[in-house]
Amino acid sequence: MIEVSNVSKHFGEKQVLDNITTDFEQGKCNLIIGQSGSGKTVLMKCLVGLYSPDAGRISFDGRDFFAMTKEQQIDVRKDIGMLFQGGALFDSMNVEDNVMFPIRMFKPADWKTMLERVNFCLERVNLSGINKLYPAQLSGGMQKRVAIARAIAANPKYLFCDEPNSGLDPQTSILIDRLIAEITHEYNITTIINTHDMNSVMEIGETIIYLCKGRLWWKGNNLNILQTNNKELNDFIFCTALTQKLKH
Repeated sequence: MIEVSNVSKHFGEKQVLDNITTDFEQGKCNLIIGQSGSGKTVLMKCLVGLYSPDAGRISFDGRDFFAMTKEQQIDVRKDIGMLFQGGALFDSMNVEDNVMFPIRMFKPADWKTMLERVNFCLERVNLSGINKLYPAQLSGGMQKRVAIARAIAANPKYLFCDEPNSGLDPQTSILIDRLIAEITHEYNITTIINTHDMNSVMEIGETIIYLCKGRLWWKGNNLNILQTNNKELNDFIFCTALTQKLKH
């Protein structure tokens, strides 16, 4: 579990996060949603330690991250997997080397052990046997699945996904959503997903927080998000002709 307590963040005179308190549950898909500029990307960067909050606390299983020594923070980072927007695979590396990269960096072992882990992760995302292919030889959906394999290669306790469906068609997006959810439940990972995709919200949103103007405006799940009376959230959800049909 990751707990956020009274977190605020400023850039100059602009307050981007305003006293955010919430938690992200282990073994669940925790979604952060909101309009552009709502603060969701800054919150995720605070969670992974790229930004230090100006106030408040972020705890990983009860351990205050920003009160730790650098060595202790590194130990936490070894337990973090990251799925970047667009996949962010290394073009100059084949699939095998891409997936092995976090293992070599954080949890090195002998070659046979690392290769077995790579093959296991590729099999888990239904991409066995493509070890020697390069990212340019893969479809967008395959690249994203390789990126998921890389994100789980070092057995993370915490998985962060930044717009995992960016650039994908709706059917492939659903497959990626379901794969992330399956892996989250199977390995009991604390998964946090930054998204604006309402299909993801309805498909895998076990815990959802909605940010508006840097504040935590609403918290719930995919079972009650369509029944809320929160005006700002409703304006966000029902902003298209298709979603307006769900309202009636």
